Amino acid sequence: MIINQLSVFVENQPGKLAEVLGVLHTHEINIRAMSVADTADFGILRIVVNESEKVQHILRGAGFTVKITPVVGIILSDQPGSLFEHVSKLSSAGVNIEYIYAFAANSGDKHARVVLKVDNLTLAERLISGECEATEPYRDDACATPNFYW
Repeated sequence: MIINQLSVFVENQPGKLAEVLGVLHTHEINIRAMSVADTADFGILRIVVNESEKVQHILRGAGFTVKITPVVGIILSDQPGSLFEHVSKLSSAGVNIEYIYAFAANSGDKHARVVLKVDNLTLAERLISGECEATEPYRDDACATPNFYW
């Protein structure tokens, strides 16, 4: 399913992540998923929360730079090969995965959650849900990416 992710610009300094988390804590915001990509000077904190537009407003009000990005969220069985199966479907249809993060909740759940940033959200969602199949990349039908890749 397509979900919203917040990308928050955070300086790569001690205490800066705690500032963002403190704002979320103060407003009783529950983080459903989180990832940080960093460089020497800054990081991008990616979070999935309920009510992303409300949280975006709260974080902007606290002085943070925030962007909402649509991503694909999937739940798959927590067993070897499950992620490979989904990534293979996307790959064979020519869908590029820009980044991914995943987590397994606990051993009793038997499911893992995955967040994918892809270049074709609609096609990725249709492929993952089983609504369509794509066996050849770049086909010109409703379940393929346009034929303009070079």
